Amino acid sequence: MVLLVLATLLAAWLLKLVLRRLIRRFAAHYTLPPEMVMGARRITTFVIYFGALLVILRILGTSGTVLWTAFTGFAAVGAVAFFAAWSVLSNIFCTLLIFTTRPFRLHDYIEVLENGEKPGLKGRVIDVNLIYTTLQETGEGHEGTVLQLPNNLFFQRTVRRWRDPSTAPGGIQGDG
Repeated sequence: MVLLVLATLLAAWLLKLVLRRLIRRFAAHYTLPPEMVMGARRITTFVIYFGALLVILRILGTSGTVLWTAFTGFAAVGAVAFFAAWSVLSNIFCTLLIFTTRPFRLHDYIEVLENGEKPGLKGRVIDVNLIYTTLQETGEGHEGTVLQLPNNLFFQRTVRRWRDPSTAPGGIQGDG
Protein backbone atom coordinates (compact mmCIF):
# COMPACT_ATOMS: atom_id res chain seq x y z
CA MET A 1 0.00 0.00 0.00
CA VAL A 2 2.84 2.40 0.87
CA LEU A 3 4.56 1.55 -2.43
CA LEU A 4 1.38 2.36 -4.36
CA VAL A 5 1.10 5.74 -2.62
CA LEU A 6 4.76 6.52 -3.37
CA ALA A 7 4.33 5.38 -7.00
CA THR A 8 1.29 7.66 -7.33
CA LEU A 9 3.22 10.63 -5.95
CA LEU A 10 6.16 9.88 -8.27
CA ALA A 11 3.85 9.62 -11.29
CA ALA A 12 2.19 12.93 -10.38
CA TRP A 13 5.57 14.62 -10.02
CA LEU A 14 6.79 13.28 -13.38
CA LEU A 15 3.55 14.31 -15.08
CA LYS A 16 3.94 17.80 -13.62
CA LEU A 17 7.47 18.07 -15.04
CA VAL A 18 6.36 16.93 -18.49
CA LEU A 19 3.40 19.33 -18.57
CA ARG A 20 5.55 22.25 -17.38
CA ARG A 21 7.95 21.58 -20.24
CA LEU A 22 5.06 21.43 -22.71
CA ILE A 23 3.61 24.67 -21.34
CA ARG A 24 7.00 26.37 -21.61
CA ARG A 25 7.40 25.26 -25.26
CA PHE A 26 3.84 26.26 -26.10
CA ALA A 27 4.35 29.68 -24.48
CA ALA A 28 7.61 30.26 -26.34
CA HIS A 29 6.09 29.21 -29.66
CA TYR A 30 3.04 31.49 -29.30
CA THR A 31 4.81 34.23 -27.26
CA LEU A 32 2.29 34.14 -24.44
CA PRO A 33 2.59 36.66 -21.60
CA PRO A 34 4.44 35.38 -18.52
CA GLU A 35 1.38 35.94 -16.33
CA MET A 36 -0.65 33.50 -18.43
CA VAL A 37 2.14 30.93 -18.35
CA MET A 38 2.31 31.16 -14.56
CA GLY A 39 -1.46 30.72 -14.29
CA ALA A 40 -1.39 27.67 -16.57
CA ARG A 41 1.41 26.13 -14.53
CA ARG A 42 -0.47 26.67 -11.27
CA ILE A 43 -3.71 25.23 -12.63
CA THR A 44 -2.05 22.13 -14.06
CA THR A 45 -0.11 21.55 -10.84
CA PHE A 46 -3.32 21.82 -8.80
CA VAL A 47 -5.21 19.43 -11.09
CA ILE A 48 -2.39 16.87 -11.08
CA TYR A 49 -1.95 16.86 -7.32
CA PHE A 50 -5.69 16.89 -6.68
CA GLY A 51 -6.02 13.87 -8.95
CA ALA A 52 -3.14 12.19 -7.14
CA LEU A 53 -4.85 12.88 -3.81
CA LEU A 54 -8.04 11.19 -5.08
CA VAL A 55 -6.06 8.17 -6.27
CA ILE A 56 -4.23 7.93 -2.93
CA LEU A 57 -7.51 8.14 -1.01
CA ARG A 58 -8.87 5.35 -3.22
CA ILE A 59 -5.77 3.26 -2.51
CA LEU A 60 -6.30 3.80 1.21
CA GLY A 61 -9.83 2.47 0.89
CA THR A 62 -12.00 5.55 0.85
CA SER A 63 -15.26 4.92 -0.96
CA GLY A 64 -15.91 6.70 -4.25
CA THR A 65 -19.45 7.48 -3.08
CA VAL A 66 -18.13 9.30 -0.03
CA LEU A 67 -15.69 11.26 -2.18
CA TRP A 68 -18.42 12.16 -4.69
CA THR A 69 -20.81 13.26 -1.91
CA ALA A 70 -18.13 15.43 -0.32
CA PHE A 71 -17.18 16.92 -3.69
CA THR A 72 -20.76 17.79 -4.67
CA GLY A 73 -21.42 19.30 -1.24
CA PHE A 74 -18.33 21.48 -1.49
CA ALA A 75 -19.18 22.36 -5.10
CA ALA A 76 -22.68 23.51 -4.08
CA VAL A 77 -21.30 25.69 -1.31
CA GLY A 78 -18.66 27.01 -3.71
CA ALA A 79 -21.28 27.85 -6.33
CA VAL A 80 -23.26 29.87 -3.80
CA ALA A 81 -20.10 31.66 -2.68
CA PHE A 82 -19.12 32.43 -6.29
CA PHE A 83 -22.58 33.77 -7.05
CA ALA A 84 -22.31 36.02 -4.00
CA ALA A 85 -18.90 37.25 -5.15
CA TRP A 86 -19.78 37.99 -8.78
CA SER A 87 -17.91 41.31 -8.76
CA VAL A 88 -14.68 39.58 -7.81
CA LEU A 89 -15.29 36.94 -10.47
CA SER A 90 -15.89 39.67 -13.03
CA ASN A 91 -12.50 41.17 -12.20
CA ILE A 92 -10.81 37.77 -12.46
CA PHE A 93 -12.39 37.13 -15.86
CA CYS A 94 -11.38 40.61 -17.02
CA THR A 95 -7.80 39.86 -15.92
CA LEU A 96 -7.82 36.88 -18.27
CA LEU A 97 -9.10 39.17 -21.03
CA ILE A 98 -6.39 41.75 -20.28
CA PHE A 99 -3.71 39.07 -20.58
CA THR A 100 -5.12 37.72 -23.84
CA THR A 101 -6.32 40.86 -25.67
CA ARG A 102 -3.51 43.04 -24.26
CA PRO A 103 -5.16 46.48 -24.31
CA PHE A 104 -2.06 47.59 -22.39
CA ARG A 105 1.08 46.05 -20.97
CA LEU A 106 3.31 46.57 -17.98
CA HIS A 107 5.12 49.92 -18.08
CA ASP A 108 2.72 51.43 -20.63
CA TYR A 109 1.30 54.85 -19.82
CA ILE A 110 -2.49 54.80 -19.91
CA GLU A 111 -5.42 57.07 -19.23
CA VAL A 112 -8.85 55.69 -18.31
CA LEU A 113 -11.46 58.17 -19.55
CA GLU A 114 -14.81 58.79 -17.89
CA ASN A 115 -16.09 60.21 -21.18
CA GLY A 116 -14.56 62.10 -24.08
CA GLU A 117 -14.62 65.49 -22.35
CA LYS A 118 -13.19 64.95 -18.86
CA PRO A 119 -9.58 64.05 -18.16
CA GLY A 120 -9.30 60.59 -16.69
CA LEU A 121 -7.12 58.61 -14.35
CA LYS A 122 -3.65 58.29 -15.78
CA GLY A 123 -0.34 56.78 -14.96
CA ARG A 124 2.19 54.05 -15.68
CA VAL A 125 1.04 50.43 -15.34
CA ILE A 126 3.22 48.88 -12.65
CA ASP A 127 1.24 45.73 -11.81
CA VAL A 128 -1.67 43.62 -13.04
CA ASN A 129 -3.04 41.02 -10.62
CA LEU A 130 -6.28 39.03 -10.47
CA ILE A 131 -8.42 41.88 -9.13
CA TYR A 132 -6.63 45.19 -9.72
CA THR A 133 -4.33 46.95 -12.13
CA THR A 134 -1.98 49.31 -10.31
CA LEU A 135 -1.05 52.63 -11.90
CA GLN A 136 1.72 54.87 -10.65
CA GLU A 137 0.31 58.36 -10.99
CA THR A 138 2.45 60.79 -12.90
CA GLY A 139 2.60 64.57 -13.22
CA GLU A 140 0.57 67.37 -11.67
CA GLY A 141 1.67 66.86 -8.06
CA HIS A 142 0.76 63.17 -7.88
CA GLU A 143 4.30 61.80 -7.90
CA GLY A 144 4.72 58.71 -5.76
CA THR A 145 1.02 57.85 -5.44
CA VAL A 146 -0.57 54.75 -6.89
CA LEU A 147 -4.08 53.94 -8.08
CA GLN A 148 -5.59 50.49 -7.93
CA LEU A 149 -8.26 50.16 -10.58
CA PRO A 150 -10.58 47.13 -10.77
CA ASN A 151 -9.80 45.16 -13.92
CA ASN A 152 -13.42 45.20 -15.13
CA LEU A 153 -13.20 49.01 -15.35
CA PHE A 154 -11.00 48.70 -18.45
CA PHE A 155 -13.89 47.07 -20.32
CA GLN A 156 -16.40 49.73 -19.24
CA ARG A 157 -14.34 52.83 -20.09
CA THR A 158 -12.20 54.10 -22.91
CA VAL A 159 -8.49 53.55 -22.40
CA ARG A 160 -5.75 55.63 -24.03
CA ARG A 161 -2.33 54.03 -24.22
CA TRP A 162 1.15 55.38 -24.85
CA ARG A 163 4.21 53.18 -24.90
CA ASP A 164 6.43 56.27 -24.91
CA PRO A 165 5.44 58.91 -22.31
CA SER A 166 7.10 61.69 -24.28
CA THR A 167 4.47 61.33 -27.01
CA ALA A 168 1.59 61.61 -24.55
CA PRO A 169 -0.27 64.94 -24.53
CA GLY A 170 -1.22 66.58 -21.27
CA GLY A 171 1.75 65.85 -19.09
CA ILE A 172 2.00 62.11 -18.61
CA GLN A 173 5.59 62.01 -17.48
CA GLY A 174 7.51 59.44 -15.56
CA ASP A 175 10.77 57.72 -14.97
CA GLY A 176 10.09 55.49 -18.02
